[in-house]
Amino acid sequence: MRNSATSFSRSGVSDWLVQRVSAYILAAYFFVIVGFLICQHDAGYAQWYAFMTSTAMRIFTLLALLALAGHAWVGMWTVLTDYITERQLGPKATFLRLLLQVGMAIFIFVYVVWGIQILWGN
Repeated sequence: MRNSATSFSRSGVSDWLVQRVSAYILAAYFFVIVGFLICQHDAGYAQWYAFMTSTAMRIFTLLALLALAGHAWVGMWTVLTDYITERQLGPKATFLRLLLQVGMAIFIFVYVVWGIQILWGN
């Protein structure tokens, strides 16, 4: 069992659960958006604005944003720990993997903060 300070949790089962639950949330969000577009096929800016700025949709969008962040983190952590290894890259692999993980953490953090600002900003 591999323990890492940069994993999303201490358990592979928890990471698996984050991936699955976040995938379901993102799928539900996708279907709600597509459903709105199908039902309101001639909707203009005013209808789209009213739909997206409703409190329920803002909360659902925030949930989808956080689900995407968790999904991306677990997925990228898995890819980086599987493919950026000492066996493949030698002793520099650990530093490179940590550097990539820090870069991903910064990117995801900025993405979430920016998304919250767009959702709840004036």
